[in-house]
Formats: sequence, structure tokens, C-alpha cells
Amino acid sequence: MIRAVFRYAGDAPRGFSLCGHAGAGVAGEDIVCAAVSSAAYMAANTVTDVVGARATVDAGDGALTLEVFEENAGIKTVIDGFFLHMKALQEQYPERIQVLKTEV
Repeated sequence: MIRAVFRYAGDAPRGFSLCGHAGAGVAGEDIVCAAVSSAAYMAANTVTDVVGARATVDAGDGALTLEVFEENAGIKTVIDGFFLHMKALQEQYPERIQVLKTEV
């Protein structure tokens, strides 16, 4: 199962962490993992390279973490949009994805 944890301080996103595997297909052919990975990298790259936010990205096998160190509307828009996308995927694949929102 893929576990996605979105961290917020009030209304301000502080980042997200993803870990695990969907197990919906053979490695390299799993459409659930592909959907999550593609969206996660797009969100992380947009926050760091397009918005230009002070942030760190840590990626490894079956894991990706983004931590942001500032607040601005661009960061909020990207991470809120990614959260909504992940919630929609969770509705489609509830046995494959768990999405949580935590207060930090």
C-alpha cells in the first residue's frame, strides 16, 4: 500500500511524504504506482524549480519526501492540488492508497 502523509501548520502546507508500493501490477507496469509517482515528482519539481521555494526533496526506492521552509501562495496551490489528486486516487483504489493530513 502507498501511504501519503501531507503535513500542514494550520492552512499552510509544510510538505508531504510518500512511501510504499501499490502492488497493483508487476514492477514497471503498475498504473497506480505510476500515477502516484508522476504526480508526486511533478508537485515536488514545481515547488522547487518553478515556484522556487526553499525546500528539500529526498527520493529513494518507493519513497519521496518534500519539506518546505517558507509559506507562499504558489506552494499552497501546488501541494493542495496534489493532495486533492491523491484523495481522488484513494477513492479509486482504496485498497492501494492511504492519504492522511496531519498538523505539525
